[in-house]
Amino acid sequence: MSTEPRINDRIRVPEVRLVGPSGEQVGIVPLAKALELAQEYDLDLVEVAATARPPVCKLMDYGKFKYESAMKAREARKNQAHTVIKEMKLRPKIDPHDYDTKKGHVVRFLKQGDKVKITIMFRGREQSRPELGFRLLQRLADDVQDLGFVESSPKQDGRNMIMVLGPHKKKTEAMAEARALADARKAERQGRTTGSDADAAAADEDVVTEDAVAEAQDAPAEAEAEAPEAEAPVEQPAAPQGA
Repeated sequence: MSTEPRINDRIRVPEVRLVGPSGEQVGIVPLAKALELAQEYDLDLVEVAATARPPVCKLMDYGKFKYESAMKAREARKNQAHTVIKEMKLRPKIDPHDYDTKKGHVVRFLKQGDKVKITIMFRGREQSRPELGFRLLQRLADDVQDLGFVESSPKQDGRNMIMVLGPHKKKTEAMAEARALADARKAERQGRTTGSDADAAAADEDVVTEDAVAEAQDAPAEAEAEAPEAEAPVEQPAAPQGA
């Protein structure tokens, strides 16, 4: 069955309790009158309370209403905090480098606001030395105490020993910080891009200025080279003596 409200001609009742576009109470009016008002305002007649007697209808832009409702639902889902339990498995005789790697993952999970289930896996004769796993769990808890706390103390579960770490920060706080950090990085990248464009424009301007100066300096020499040479004066023949 459709969960959307009935609108306009889909409403099949003789009269409705009408609410105006601004939320004002119009009163109980015949359905035909309500549809006429909806057409006059260029709006939709939407049934908002079908179980009331008579049903309550409102004049609104139904398309805009659906869009705004979808955006609000999307924003609400974005701000929802779903606590996730991550799991990290270790061996009692773990290598120091592997331990640092595993601890890094635990730190990342706790920063994200998630719980972490730490599992120590015992094999063979290691099962007779549970204190090795207990000490390893205590060491890990001490290393990440700034980010999380021991929510469930170490306990033996068959061949495994389990401890649960909880984050100090709530999931919503971690999400908000992550979004703020992402926005800051984006703004920084945009600032660097803008600065690079400005530097490139300034460099181009300097090149243009240098070219203009060089052309100005070369202009007199070119003018002198292009000027026609002055013609030498023609000597007149001397007049004969005794003429």
